[in-house]
Amino acid sequence: METDCTRLPAGTRLLHIGPHKTGTTSIQGALFAAKDQLPAHGVEFPGHTRHPMEAALAACARPAMMGDIAPTDRHWTTLLQQVHATGGRTSVVSSEFFADADAEDEETIGRIVEQLGGDRVHILVTLRPLAKIMPSQWQQYVQNGLRMGYEEWLEHMLRKAPYEQPNPSFWRRHRHDRLVERWAGAVGPERVTVVVVEDRDRGGLMRTFEALLGLPENLLQPVPDTANRSLTLAETEMLRNLNKEFRGNGLPDELYSRLVRNGAVMHMKNACSPTPQDVKISTPRWAVEAAAGIGAEIIDRIARMGVRVLGDPAPLSAVPEPAGQEPQEPRIAPEVAAQALYGALAAAAAAPVRHTASAKARTVHQTSSVELVKVLGHRCLKKLRRH
Repeated sequence: METDCTRLPAGTRLLHIGPHKTGTTSIQGALFAAKDQLPAHGVEFPGHTRHPMEAALAACARPAMMGDIAPTDRHWTTLLQQVHATGGRTSVVSSEFFADADAEDEETIGRIVEQLGGDRVHILVTLRPLAKIMPSQWQQYVQNGLRMGYEEWLEHMLRKAPYEQPNPSFWRRHRHDRLVERWAGAVGPERVTVVVVEDRDRGGLMRTFEALLGLPENLLQPVPDTANRSLTLAETEMLRNLNKEFRGNGLPDELYSRLVRNGAVMHMKNACSPTPQDVKISTPRWAVEAAAGIGAEIIDRIARMGVRVLGDPAPLSAVPEPAGQEPQEPRIAPEVAAQALYGALAAAAAAPVRHTASAKARTVHQTSSVELVKVLGHRCLKKLRRH
């Protein structure tokens, strides 16, 4: 453990690679909100959005989220142009999707580093305990179409070799020692900083970024983002069962992206905040202990790599005390379900379908619900493609 958060050399190109669920959205929002103030302190936050997700996916040759438009080299080239336009000033690029770079393709990481600035690039990795990451990642995978329940998913990730199904990206991102090793191999351990995020100190990550970049204390402030909140267990289970119906009826992925993830789920998260009565996603004891064991291995390997570690790594291998609460049946509030349904309807209404064909003789009431859903899906997809 180190406490010396020495400022990075002027002109550094700081690449924050996440991984997912380690405070990335929070720091991206804070940097973007302070974008106009940063140049006065010799720092730039290139890009016109909070998160250059498409650019990172394109750079790592990874697919888009289910149903989204595939990223192209243009996204990555545009970000590179914005980075190079910062000249000799310090610049920051942050995307957790850089952690998705193929573990078997060292050339990809080397190319990313070289294109960003070669020996000017410094890699920043933020870490949280696996036991806290796993429930967040599961519900995020459900938001991308996963149909597997949490405990079954944990069985696959922790007990069923080769631990890659149904989400091979999980350990590519969250076997943190291997992640650090891959990027240290491209830039050297002296140009890698690992920050252990302390959940109890919500401003700690902001202060660490300020120290590394030479910014005034408290310049970076959290930006509320309801769209990034985690789903409750009931919300996730509702969505997971919808995923089963969606896949079972063979509807197009583009429809899922538009109506479900960016319609129903997004509106539900923005309109409804979890209450103390909502049941959270709970990780069984055996999985918590297994995650802590892996965390201990991760700490040990990172400690021997020669990279700088800021913060106390002990929580990464700790087994937290059980909450001691009685198991509760997850129930979704009627207003939450209504907001989700409204979000889907609003997304569909935003791209109304023009009816050019003559009406069929069969009425709606004479048509099965499965057929109606397919017709709606194909019509919305046709409209999306026209746009």
